[in-house]
Amino acid sequence: MASETTGRGARPRAVTERTFERDVLRAAGPVLVDFWAPWCPPCAALAPELEELATEQAGRLGIAKLNVDEEPAVAARYAVYTLPSVLLFRDGREVERLVGYRPKELLLMQLAPHLGTRT
Repeated sequence: MASETTGRGARPRAVTERTFERDVLRAAGPVLVDFWAPWCPPCAALAPELEELATEQAGRLGIAKLNVDEEPAVAARYAVYTLPSVLLFRDGREVERLVGYRPKELLLMQLAPHLGTRT
């Protein structure tokens, strides 16, 4: 799953074009991929929300981060033109796309149908 476990819990894992298939498309469970860039203020606002989600949903939801400046081919492959965009992948395919900043509670509510959770 695309979250790294540390002494403090799970953290989002950086993915690249080289690791995307392994860490996202072939992951055992659902993976939420944050398409972001360092110059994007809404991306910076979303980052702590995703950090919390990675810890709270460890083992149920992987969180990955893809820097679109460093990996433009992956962003183009998935038609990501607005940042931040978070795409939820399950069993190798995109099942949900959320564009723009939203607080963690709203993210979880919108992802719940794909995670088998109630809000």
